[in-house]
Amino acid sequence: MAVFHGSKVKIFALSSNKKLAKDIADYVGIPLSGCDVDRFADGEINIDIPETVRGHRVFVIQSTCDPVNEHYMELLIMIDALKRASAREINVLMPYYGYSRQDRKARAREPISAKLMADLLQKAGASRVISMDLHAGQIQGFYDVPIDNFRALPILAGYLREKNINNPVVVSPDHGGVARARAMADVLNAPIAIIDKMRPEPNEAKVMNIIGKVKGSDCIIIDDMIDTAESITAAADALAEAGAKNLYACCTHPLLSGDAVERIKQSRIKEIVCTDTIELPEEKKFDKLVQLSVANLLGQGIIHIIDDRGVSSLFTF
Repeated sequence: MAVFHGSKVKIFALSSNKKLAKDIADYVGIPLSGCDVDRFADGEINIDIPETVRGHRVFVIQSTCDPVNEHYMELLIMIDALKRASAREINVLMPYYGYSRQDRKARAREPISAKLMADLLQKAGASRVISMDLHAGQIQGFYDVPIDNFRALPILAGYLREKNINNPVVVSPDHGGVARARAMADVLNAPIAIIDKMRPEPNEAKVMNIIGKVKGSDCIIIDDMIDTAESITAAADALAEAGAKNLYACCTHPLLSGDAVERIKQSRIKEIVCTDTIELPEEKKFDKLVQLSVANLLGQGIIHIIDDRGVSSLFTF
């Protein structure tokens, strides 16, 4: 049993990102607790927790990335198991929030799946949710339990600032990401530009115009996630044609689905900087990719939560 600052605490890792979970636990100074995730012959998930959690403040680490539905079901079943085992608190640390792009009704008869996931997690028994760079801030309003939206900006900006990029311009790949681009630009003391684009279909982007001056500048395209990489590479092509010099891209969540890796390799992007909220297999790691760890930031967040301290101080420079 781990007693940390007067509280009984356990940290569990499910299957999506065990390396990040171990790095977080190492930073906090609490070893990961045992948890067996098995499947019946028909694919049903079964979870066995071989040690007591009664009266403990529990943290469960699980990014709900590909396969999204499998990882959500693992998490929901784990929460249910912990609740039935009389855990005092069940804190869900979900670095990447699957279904976060479905945060509103953009068309008739569309679901709001991000709200559905919030309902499921709360009904299962989650006491708190901790995530990073939610696709839409209003997702926090879907919860009746506390939810902390951690920011990777200090980590990404710190790395880019050390590169001493010449005459930088921070570029938002769409109008929805302007606040994110402005926050990065303020740290780098740089202007911003905006890609005016349309989406005929999901994961499909068409650049219409560039708002701002990019000619002769090194551009940093920033987004919360890179999925198929169609948007980011289309933006890079448009910026290069408008006279931009070196092109960089950064994001928090490297989904890199489908042909994303090949698309980025063949693009005009010089370097892509991301975090390890999603564990990438070896075939998705390549020379242009730099992956930075969020383990210390999330570990410090866990310590603050255990000590009943605020977390906003973790995002200042």
